[in-house]
Amino acid sequence: MPSRSSARLAALTVAAVCSAASTVALTSPAQADSLRIHDIQGTTRVSPYAGQKVADVPGIVTATRTYGSSRGFWLQDPTPDDNPATSEGVFVFTSSTPKVAVGDSVTVSGTVSEYVPGGASTGNQSLTEITKPTITTVSTGNAVPAPVVIDAKSVPAEYSPAGDTAASGSVNGLALQPSKYALDYYESLEGMNVQVADTRVVTATDPYSELWVTVKPHENRTRRGGSLYASYDDQNTGRLQIQSLGSTADFPLANVGDTLTGTTTGPMDYNQYGGYTLVASRLGTLKSGGLERETTKKQSRSELAVATYNVENLDPSDATFDKHAAAIVNNLQSPDIVSLEEIQDNNGATDDGTVDASVTVNKLIDAIVAAGGPKYDWRSINPVNDQDGGEPGGNIRQVFLFNPERVSFVDRAGGDSTTAVGVTKVHGKAQLTASPGRIAPSDAAWTSSRKPLAGEFVFHGKTVFVIANHLNSKGGDQGLTAQYQPPTRSSEIQRHAQATLVNAFVKNILDVQKNAEVIALGDMNDFDFSDTAKILQGDGELWSAIQSVPRSERYTYDYQGNEQVLDQILVSPAIRRGCDFEYDSVHINSEFHDQISDHDPQVLRFRP
Repeated sequence: MPSRSSARLAALTVAAVCSAASTVALTSPAQADSLRIHDIQGTTRVSPYAGQKVADVPGIVTATRTYGSSRGFWLQDPTPDDNPATSEGVFVFTSSTPKVAVGDSVTVSGTVSEYVPGGASTGNQSLTEITKPTITTVSTGNAVPAPVVIDAKSVPAEYSPAGDTAASGSVNGLALQPSKYALDYYESLEGMNVQVADTRVVTATDPYSELWVTVKPHENRTRRGGSLYASYDDQNTGRLQIQSLGSTADFPLANVGDTLTGTTTGPMDYNQYGGYTLVASRLGTLKSGGLERETTKKQSRSELAVATYNVENLDPSDATFDKHAAAIVNNLQSPDIVSLEEIQDNNGATDDGTVDASVTVNKLIDAIVAAGGPKYDWRSINPVNDQDGGEPGGNIRQVFLFNPERVSFVDRAGGDSTTAVGVTKVHGKAQLTASPGRIAPSDAAWTSSRKPLAGEFVFHGKTVFVIANHLNSKGGDQGLTAQYQPPTRSSEIQRHAQATLVNAFVKNILDVQKNAEVIALGDMNDFDFSDTAKILQGDGELWSAIQSVPRSERYTYDYQGNEQVLDQILVSPAIRRGCDFEYDSVHINSEFHDQISDHDPQVLRFRP
């Protein structure tokens, strides 16, 4: 049974990247006495024989892929050369179920190709393959070459060299330095039989039967067993994706902090969804780390609890309402205000012009009541159909839930999908021109993206301004294992423009009322150390309160083995200066294979 990554390899776009490496011109196929797998792999990421025919390349079959449309086998030379930069393994793409078996000694003739998973536009590295093969079996039942052990000692501390400026930042043409850079090390093992042992899980099993482990148990370890991504220069070199060549039904359902005990062995592959991947012929045994979902502290009578929670494209057809409700009531302890992101309209992804989300929101409110929580009220503004990005037809938006027994909402007419909310001074204090209202909805910064929702709340007679955000996603950014180093983060351009508008709006409030209590929260789709966060914070107008928790707790999302911050609650100086607040990143989703959202909710408690 194929996993997502393996099945989609068949849809890869063939991209000739020969220009990044020297090409050997051949007038006829190279013969076995002069050509072996390490010659084909070469000392750079691109084969010097790319696009050329080769003949009678010998090796032992180490593994076969018999499912999906990327069928073939891995071939490895049992007689390696003495150059650590040259891989001794290669994938032979047969397109149909291969007729060879593990342990067969074969010779292969065919065409050397460089495939870029996902297409050249992704910026991904290429995978060296032999295609259109003619295979001759020499003998059967041979010993498979012993796997290369990947561990904390073998993987370098540096992640990648800087790309060649003359090649638009590509590393393809650079000589591999496997003892210096982790990506070079993994590339030097492309197609080879490799092995890890007793590795800790750092990203839970996903719906496509994939998980991530680390071979460096002490590398930026979080308190609950993950690996923290805390800097663009510290990518966690020990991360490795694990898939299986066996049935997905047998793939372990792992959480962060679990361990794959014993050895996990198989060929080193490279795919669109994570880069270097150990495709296991043999999986280790899962040992639970006992991870449990967190519960935050209940706010006191005098504390206002404000939360942000991305509920991941929630629409009335979903089966997760009861679970989301239980999380809000039990794990978040029924916050007074909840900013929800990714609330879809009443018929979800059906693209028929529907924009109203009352059915979606009220179904969640009713589920919260059934779970023993308060009867929340809510406010939102419907977007213009198909103008706010996200799943086509879904019309995702932010929604304020609030407990009317604890906090009141100031309704002020005038807010709609296209009218910009402003700030005025009334009796010496700041006031929104509309509540709820949207910030600069016609600005180009919000093209195909969610517009911030601003509202006024009153708690114990004091006004609190809350701005719910869901900034531009990271879609289109190059991955950490891209051929371009450092990778290009193209989505930042729009997100920076959005952050500038949010900061400017907060500044408008503070210019009118210096001591105004303002909260900007939501799925910011960027890290706490990012320029987006710096722009949001500005010259002190806001401060990201997740900085108040220990470093090993600063994450809200887990992606490809890196625990990271995407969701934030930022506060104005009046809230920060009081130092009378508590912040909690409530880890209930991101680390678990049975997550109901890919985001962890965040809670701020303070005394206005």
